[in-house]
Parts: sequence; structure tokens; C-alpha cells
Amino acid sequence: MQPLYLYNSKTKQKEIFKPITPGHVNMYVCGMTVYDYCHIGHARMLAAFDVIVRVLRAMNYQVTYVRNITDIDDKIINRANENHEDFHALTERFIRAMHEDIAALTMLPPDQEPRATAYIPQMIELIEKLIQRGLAYAAPNGDVYYDVSEFPTYGQLSGQDLENLRAGARIAVAEEKNDALDFVLWKAAKPGEPSWPSPWGNGRPGWHIECSAMSCQLLGHHFDIHGGGMDLLFPHHENEVAQSVGGYQCQFANVWMHNGFIQVNEEKMSKSLGNFFTIRDVLKHHSAEALRYFLISSHYRSPINYTDESLTQAAQSLERIYTALRDCHIQAVEKPAHEPFTQKFFDALADDINTPQAFAVIFELVREVNRLKTSDTKLANAYAKLLHELCGVLGIAQQDPEAYFQAGIDVARIEALIEKRQVARAAKDWASSDQIRDELTTLGISLEDTPQGVKWKKT
Repeated sequence: MQPLYLYNSKTKQKEIFKPITPGHVNMYVCGMTVYDYCHIGHARMLAAFDVIVRVLRAMNYQVTYVRNITDIDDKIINRANENHEDFHALTERFIRAMHEDIAALTMLPPDQEPRATAYIPQMIELIEKLIQRGLAYAAPNGDVYYDVSEFPTYGQLSGQDLENLRAGARIAVAEEKNDALDFVLWKAAKPGEPSWPSPWGNGRPGWHIECSAMSCQLLGHHFDIHGGGMDLLFPHHENEVAQSVGGYQCQFANVWMHNGFIQVNEEKMSKSLGNFFTIRDVLKHHSAEALRYFLISSHYRSPINYTDESLTQAAQSLERIYTALRDCHIQAVEKPAHEPFTQKFFDALADDINTPQAFAVIFELVREVNRLKTSDTKLANAYAKLLHELCGVLGIAQQDPEAYFQAGIDVARIEALIEKRQVARAAKDWASSDQIRDELTTLGISLEDTPQGVKWKKT
């Protein structure tokens, strides 16, 4: 197995990845808070870790992939109240919608998808451990807080300076808190809010505690990779470290991986700016595969800029791949021996999942397939099979090429027009032939006359 290098947010450098159990990777990723539809920022995170899981498995690691669902928090309660609906009904509706969006983008489901409300007892148990170890305290109002001053390494994961954070605190310390940096582990119930019984009275968990309890319950107190969006590095992941290491006296996660932000037309995505797009918004105008291609074609740690033009370019790149695969028969052929592409492809991915370089290899292979089509059909088929396989590692170009080119088109109408044009050409009625071709062009269909017959695709 070739060495795999991953950038570790904890050490701020790329390191050789060495799983705790050889050949097996345990990975936890912070997932959705389900009070609305998933937006393209969520899609970036989902796509980034989908590719990471696919690459690990392609490199012959056994992967246990856990991605949680936050199904109780302030935003969920507020939205449910606004809608005058039970919070369970709200979260179930948006969980279904999330699964639909994920399926549309051909993302692999996690091996386990724990919901916060199913792990309340484990959260309470962890909070009790933190209180016993002097790392947390119950406030008079029924809230429980983590005492940051009692955890000496707080801030190391994210590189934060505690005194600067205190100096920059915008609000006064609440009377219940000892320090501005202390964060809530358990929230006392307010009238009308969902709540659960606890040693400190009825209430509900704070946001951060759920991931500590669920990750350690499902993967153990020491696991390989913890991931999420860059926006979670502080305070969410910093607080997870404090809770887990402090409460369980463990090493917690070895490698921390964070994906970069997404911008829209060079600006931060925001409802107030009118540039906020859900996955469903985008899929009204662009194909799901084009969106997936766009999301994974940049390095997962890099910021990316969303524009309509970038989605159009992604669709054009996909068309190049599908055009190379078109007319190739890959089912009954062997992949070429001693070809250079596979090694180059996996060398790129072994360098911190460098998808831009992996795509460069993909398009080298596209050019090779197209070149061989005119000289060696058998070898073209063999290289097309390899192209299909390597694209599969990234979760793209797995459709039948003809189905891809005909998606969303009235195929019967198009083929009837093509047949009508063929009849006109046979009769040397060039005016009618040209008129039909113009009609097809107006419909967004381009034709290619080949020795094997007329090929068409949507432009």
C-alpha cells in the first residue's frame, strides 16, 4: 500500500497517515443540523468527505464512516415554533430532504448516521464525568458549563490565544458563567421547549457535547480521522477536544481534516445578500453530476467560488469524459497492462487527496482514448474501461454515455427528426435536410455524421 499523506489541522502540516488499526480507518464527520434544506456549503462538505472515503476504500482501507445528524438545537426549536409544528416532524421532513439531495449527488451513505436525540444518556454520562473531574460546573439556573480554565491545552487545535479571545469577547460574562470562554454542556428547559430529565433538572444538551458522546460511543475513545467544515474548527471542534480528552482521559482523534469555504460570485453566501442557494435551487438549472464535478474538482482544503459559469464549465468537462467513453465497449475487455495512468492518478490522491491533479490525469486518459479510437479500437476500449474505473473512484462518469447525452430530452422527437433528415438526404433534398438540422440546433441538439451513423448530443 503506497504512503498516504493527509494534512492534519492539529499539526498544521501534511503527515504520513498511519491508522490505529492497520488497514482500517475510523472516521467521524460533523453532519447537518436539520432545520432547513441543505445549501451548497453543506454540499461542499458532503462531497469533500465522500471523495475522501472513496479514495481510502480504493486504496484498500476498510473504512467505518460515521456522520451525525443534529436533530435538536436552538435553530430547530425556533423554526418549529415559527411553523407551529412539532420539532420531530420538522427534523424528519428535512432529514428526508437531505437524503434525497445526497442521493442526487451520488454520495455514499455513511456506515452509521447517529441522531443527537438518541444519545442523550451518553451525553449526560459524559457531563457527569466532566463535573467529577473538576472540568465542568452546574450553574444556579440549571445550566451546566465547561470550565475552560481547567483544561490547560484549550486552544491548541485551532491555534487560538485564550487571552486574545477573552479580550475580544463582545458580551459581558453571564452571571451563571465563571469565564467568558466557558461553554454550555446542558441547557435548562424553558417553557414549551423539548426537554429530557437529567441530574440538573429537565433540559437539553448543548451543541458541542453531542459529537463527543456519539463519536466516542461509536468509534471508541481513540479513532483515526475527525472531519468537518473549516467553520467548525473553532469553537466546535476545539470544544469537542476539551470535552472528550477531559472527560474520557483519552487521545480522541489523531487527524483533523477540514474542507474549505464556498463563496458565491466572490462573496460569502448569505440570505441577506440574496446569493444563498440550496442544493435544490442549483439542481433546477444544472445537472446533479455537474454540481458534484464542480465541488470535487478543486482541492478539498481550498476555497471555491460558485458561479453559473463554473457549473457550465463543469458540465463541459463531464461532456469531454462521456464523449471519450461513448461508442466504447468496456464490459468484456481487460484493462491495459503496464499503463502509467493508474499510478499517476493514485500518486495525486495520495498527496492529501489532490483531486485537481487527479483530474489532470483523467484528461490525459481522455485524450489517449480519443486518439486510440481512430487507430486501435480494441486498445481504445481497454483504456476506456480504465477511464471509467478511475472516474468511479471520484464518483463521476458512471452513467451510460448515451443516457447522459439524452437526459431531459424528448428522445423520440429527436430521433424522428433525425430519421426525417436521413430520408431527405437520401433523396438529395438538401434544403429540407438543412432545415431539419437547423430545427435540431434550435432544440439544442448537435449532430455528427459518422461511418457508424448519425450521433447526436445536447449542446
